[in-house]
Amino acid sequence: MGRLLWISLGGALGTAARYLLSVGLLRALGPAFPYGTLAVNVIGSFLLGVILQGSGDAALFSPTARVVLGTGVMGGFTTYSTFNHETLQYLQAGAWVMAGLNVAVTLIVCLAAGALGVAVARALLT
Repeated sequence: MGRLLWISLGGALGTAARYLLSVGLLRALGPAFPYGTLAVNVIGSFLLGVILQGSGDAALFSPTARVVLGTGVMGGFTTYSTFNHETLQYLQAGAWVMAGLNVAVTLIVCLAAGALGVAVARALLT
């Protein structure tokens, strides 16, 4: 039961961080593009890469810390379902270019951020 509580608390922390970042970017950059969702997914991809690499060979994170940070915090922080919804809204509005841009940028940048997170963790931990 203790691990589940920590995962739940991590999820709450991740959710709060996602909300604050998304609202902040909406205020700063406006609603023309879902910058908040993109930023959350890129940052989440990077951090999950660090967490997973750091809990592998380097054993920087314990198994409990890995699941709390990876499943709890990052699970609450990342927003794939929001990305999906925003892309569907573009498609329903006939904004094919914006939908394609959202998918392409999110896919490419999040993959790059995840790879960068792994590389940074390897460089710092080896």
